[in-house]
Amino acid sequence: MNDLGKQFHFNMDMAKAIPSAIIKGNNYRFTILSERLIRIEYSKNGMFVDAPTQLALCRRFPMPKFDITQDSKYLEITTKYFHLAYTKESPITASSLRVSLIGTESMWYYGHPEIKTYNGALVSLEGKETYQKGIYSIEGFASIDDSNSLIIDQFGNLINKRSESIDIYLFMYNEDFDLALKDYYTLTGKPQLLPRYALGNWWSKNYAYNEASLKKLFNRFEKEQIPISILLMDTDWHITQNKFKTGYTFNKTLIPEPSNFINYLHDKGVRIGLNINPKEGIHPHEEMYNNILQYVQVPPNTTIGFAPFNPLFIDLFFKLLIHPLEAKGVDFFWLDYCDNSASQFLLTHYMYLDMGKSEAKRSMLLSRNPLIAPHRYGVLYSGRSKVGFDTLRKLPGINTSAANIGVSWWSHDIGGFYDGVEDGELYIRYIELGCFSPIFRISVDKGRFYKREPWRWDIRTYTIVKEYMQLRHKLIPYIYSEAYNYHLEGTPIVSPLYHKQKELYYDEYYKNEYYFGRELLVSPLISHKDELMNRVIHKVYLPEGIWYDFKTGKKFPSGSYVSFYKDEDYPVFARSGAIIPMSTHIDNALKIPEELEIHVFPGKSNTYTLYEDDGITNLYKSGYFLKTSIDYNYQANNYTLIIRAVEGKSGIIPATRNYKIRFRNTRATNEVVANFSGINLPVNCYEDENDFIVEIKDVKTVGQLTINCKGKAIEIDSIRLINEDIETIISDLEVETRLKDMIANILFSNLTIKKKRIQIKKLKKYKLGAKFINMFLKLLEYVEQI
Repeated sequence: MNDLGKQFHFNMDMAKAIPSAIIKGNNYRFTILSERLIRIEYSKNGMFVDAPTQLALCRRFPMPKFDITQDSKYLEITTKYFHLAYTKESPITASSLRVSLIGTESMWYYGHPEIKTYNGALVSLEGKETYQKGIYSIEGFASIDDSNSLIIDQFGNLINKRSESIDIYLFMYNEDFDLALKDYYTLTGKPQLLPRYALGNWWSKNYAYNEASLKKLFNRFEKEQIPISILLMDTDWHITQNKFKTGYTFNKTLIPEPSNFINYLHDKGVRIGLNINPKEGIHPHEEMYNNILQYVQVPPNTTIGFAPFNPLFIDLFFKLLIHPLEAKGVDFFWLDYCDNSASQFLLTHYMYLDMGKSEAKRSMLLSRNPLIAPHRYGVLYSGRSKVGFDTLRKLPGINTSAANIGVSWWSHDIGGFYDGVEDGELYIRYIELGCFSPIFRISVDKGRFYKREPWRWDIRTYTIVKEYMQLRHKLIPYIYSEAYNYHLEGTPIVSPLYHKQKELYYDEYYKNEYYFGRELLVSPLISHKDELMNRVIHKVYLPEGIWYDFKTGKKFPSGSYVSFYKDEDYPVFARSGAIIPMSTHIDNALKIPEELEIHVFPGKSNTYTLYEDDGITNLYKSGYFLKTSIDYNYQANNYTLIIRAVEGKSGIIPATRNYKIRFRNTRATNEVVANFSGINLPVNCYEDENDFIVEIKDVKTVGQLTINCKGKAIEIDSIRLINEDIETIISDLEVETRLKDMIANILFSNLTIKKKRIQIKKLKKYKLGAKFINMFLKLLEYVEQI
């Protein structure tokens, strides 16, 4: 077989299960991979697969606990989670094999429709919107059929040597979906840790930029203090001959010296990705065409067809087309090839592995969904989407359903890609959702009137968009730590609320809510605002415990709320005791911050682990990282915060660091002591609205910093009241001031809702317009639902 390079090699032994976990007959084989996961095989000729497949890379699980009962005819396998009964040597059918979920009435059989298994990852937003099947089910079980996937040999070649057989992985997990997901990652491969720059703001416009226009664009971003971490170039970066989508050679009339230009971007902290779509083959105008002719026997000036299953083509594709672009400084590629076939999987698989071929550069790829184990391949691209609220409404559901099959790194066209109407409210809501999404990628089609540059909007829209784009970069320390948790522990960055409370899946208001990392909860705004109120009327559900509005710090007990969101506000909540490490700088997503602003929410003790490494190489796999524990000990009148390095190597992050500790919803106190290794440090303390700030300068990052705050009634205990929202709505209305007082007296009175409606209607005689009367009647409907 062809050896494409060590980056594609597989450890074949890891694909083989522990022999003592296998129960085998002439035509059947059961492999108990864990107490929740069993592999079911049936082969008429008794040939079973022990090599890795497109799906299954590792079957070498730790030995699970199980019991076997069998005689010459029947076999039973029992674990903590399931009981399997099988009539030996019988073809696998609904009657010959049954697997019961212990402690429930749920039972799986071959051919089970699994209708209560939820959608997994989206295939594409283009064309018919379809989804893969997930492994999250309210029945507590789900299966993946691996019977038809290709086999991978030791050199990484994909081959098809299977005879007709059944090969199914059955997850029987009951309520323990998080453990089933860990089993899935062990079987298929862990999510990889993305480069740090991938978590910043991306810019892409399908426009034939030249070097001058790009420098002008990035100088403007810099002037406006709007951070960009990635320039993603669409199809016009390469020679097109006015017709080709495929290309590998920079258009020198646009960018004469690509290496110099890329160095310019790198100096600004910007990384570059290029669109690649190889389906049209290799054309004679390519820079490396004559070199390629030495590999293939074709007449000169002949287009060389796309042949992903030909090892020779793959070899020259990487060595003579992709690697020379990397040598110019290109950081990653946008694989825009989509045909939902084995070819698409193969190319995605190879490109992602090849990007990580050296220790100096971490794998990174933007691609369409490869349909098998998509969590393994970097960032997924949902396809070119239409501008409009109809598209925006779909995005939270796409992100949350992806968690049902363990996928977090979804990327969508923020603002929409084509058609539609450019609308400031829509643009703002896209940006806000993007800020609290796994990937923030602005991408738009050709056209001078598509407005994605923030400064092309009115001052209000510009100011809000700038604020959230800056906030995204400030959040990178938190998001990167959560990305590491996703890689190491298999904890999705986006996890739907219905994973914790199943009944919420059926509630149209709450099914899109999701945890964003461990500390934050997001309730996306996906509808138009009420024009008179100038706010979105939005229902929020908060799980058990105390929650705080991330922006305002307002306190919310658990339960359902009707809230009213202005353009600049977004429903993001921090749990009680949440710790959110943030950067104070916004310029460079790769830069490890020399100053951290740590948001600490009251009410509960907590520990958060900040993860940091160089953000771009694979050295973290060899221990070149640093984990910093942030311990918060909460007492009502006494807060203690301890920051200390707990694992890794020194020299990874700056030797000293400035800390800005923002105790949220907290009053000032004069009793503040900061101590490092037994020495008291000077502190600067002050109030900022409802937060208490403690600043400490030049603290060593290896060692222990302890901050203690004492005082009476430190926490501001006021709870958010809907009356506060209503008062701001009344205040903002364009009606006579005397009428505002009359409206407030009615709405804040002790009258019943019915009587309040009657009194509001009577304001007609004081010339309160019908549209305002109807608005307040509608508002009372929402109040009544609380």
